[in-house]
Amino acid sequence: MGPFSLLLVALAVALLPVIGAGAGGHEARYSGVFSFGDSLTDTGNSLRLAATRAGPSSRPPYGETFFRRPTGRASDGRLVVDFIAEALGVPHPTPYLAGKSAEDFRRGVNFAVGGATALGPDFFESRGLEPFVPVSFTNQATWFKNVFQLLGSVHNRTRIMARSLFIVGEIGVNDYLVAFAGNTTVREARTFVPHIVGAVRSVVTEVIAAGARTVLVPGMIPLGCEPQLLALYDQSGGAAGDHDPESGCIRALNDLAELHNRALNGMLRELRRAHPGTAVLYADLYGAVAGLIASPRKYGFRGEPLAACCGGSGAYNFNMTAFCGAAGTAACADPSEYVSWDGVHFTEAANRHTACATLKANSPALLDSWTAEGRRRIGCA
Repeated sequence: MGPFSLLLVALAVALLPVIGAGAGGHEARYSGVFSFGDSLTDTGNSLRLAATRAGPSSRPPYGETFFRRPTGRASDGRLVVDFIAEALGVPHPTPYLAGKSAEDFRRGVNFAVGGATALGPDFFESRGLEPFVPVSFTNQATWFKNVFQLLGSVHNRTRIMARSLFIVGEIGVNDYLVAFAGNTTVREARTFVPHIVGAVRSVVTEVIAAGARTVLVPGMIPLGCEPQLLALYDQSGGAAGDHDPESGCIRALNDLAELHNRALNGMLRELRRAHPGTAVLYADLYGAVAGLIASPRKYGFRGEPLAACCGGSGAYNFNMTAFCGAAGTAACADPSEYVSWDGVHFTEAANRHTACATLKANSPALLDSWTAEGRRRIGCA
């Protein structure tokens, strides 16, 4: 039996607690989703945290496409975590700060907070930097421990952990943004990578120790294609602003993201060897978003994938002094034609594409029956 076959067998064994007989063969039997991360995953915690409750995602036009109101999601509609939950047939996870009882958290919890960093305040203070919000992965891990203890007092905690999908990340974007806001060079920011990956490893190890059997770890997005950073470096100039002629993205920033993802994947390989009874999966956010940037019309997007749907003015429709939702800004007529929602976050259409790509990439042959059904449920092509 070759290495790939052994990997499939290990994955199948790891997923036995969440698979049951279905009409077409195997069917996912997840009970819920537990997720950690930043604004790419936050579904409402930012609205309940004093430091962020008055942020852009608390105001229209955020949420206009699907929820018809702001929900704390940094998009016009659903996020990747929402689509994955819907594909698995489970509820959107309850924002941690919105729940009170064990029953609120039995079907999943979202610990993500917009602006959160992987690294704690001490790391940034030692470098003369200041995080955007007072929430790091350490805080989210503490919240998870609180929920873990609460569930154990009322429910079969072991069964809940084994039958839930854990999504650990995306995290790290804000760590790099904090660095750039403090005039840290891209070269210096590269030294953050092992620290951020170490923070991710710590949380993944913790949820595995708590009984998680399926853990999905999203990678870094292509930072050099973010309208916010494109506008920043176009204004400041310098070597970091060297653009790729084909994509229009900043090479040095994408190189940083790729370095991050290589280190992250190396860490995940180590965890798979250390925990053969757990499926440790990777979500290639970089590849999904880069694909949209390279061939937007192929996926139904307009031909200017680096422009934000909602914003102020300029080449990328992004202006930090007139951020989406502020006076003088407006959203585009059809967000589904855009990759970027506000210059920092993605539209619901782009999030759907990323969720579909993630499900497709993590679909071993044994699980194709339920995965295909789930992907159809959220409108994957």
